[in-house]
Amino acid sequence: MTYELLTALALFAFVSSITPGPNNLMLMASGANFGFRRTIPHMLGVALGFVFMVLLVGAGLVQVFDAFPVSYTVLKAVSVVYLLWLAWKIANAAPVEARGADGRPMTFLQAAAFQWVNPKAWAMALTAISAYTPDQTLAAILLVGVVFGAINLPSVGSWTVLGQQMARLLTSRRRLMLFNWTMALLLVASLYPVIWPQ
Repeated sequence: MTYELLTALALFAFVSSITPGPNNLMLMASGANFGFRRTIPHMLGVALGFVFMVLLVGAGLVQVFDAFPVSYTVLKAVSVVYLLWLAWKIANAAPVEARGADGRPMTFLQAAAFQWVNPKAWAMALTAISAYTPDQTLAAILLVGVVFGAINLPSVGSWTVLGQQMARLLTSRRRLMLFNWTMALLLVASLYPVIWPQ
């Protein structure tokens, strides 16, 4: 991979990782509701789960979707339904004290598995592999995974920190409820490009 292509890949990884999307909105909500430390498994699940996804897409998973175009439609439908369910859960989350033992952030495995129904993650992985591994060699695919791993974790972590800092303002049940509903509505809004593509 040339220096220019590597620079472009790093820029793409940063912009696509730092901009709002389902992962970042959920991490912000988790940071506000549970704090940074308790959200670490969620952050690691997002970062490492996405790297694993990139590697599998690069290894040929995309060819399965090309061979069976209906699978794109099925994936889209599952993604929309699951994200709507997550938005409902975020909107109706009770304050941590009221939740007791039932209140916990997304686990590492849940966050890693979520990448497979996250429309933004699919768009990022498909673009990264098709645009930045023109020769489709194992070394190029691994390099894309490493670059995303190095850039994605600090990017998603910044959203968790933002949520944690916002928790200082969310000192009443009403403010927390308003914040959670706002995050849920933004999560639903992130589905717009999936439901109505340009």
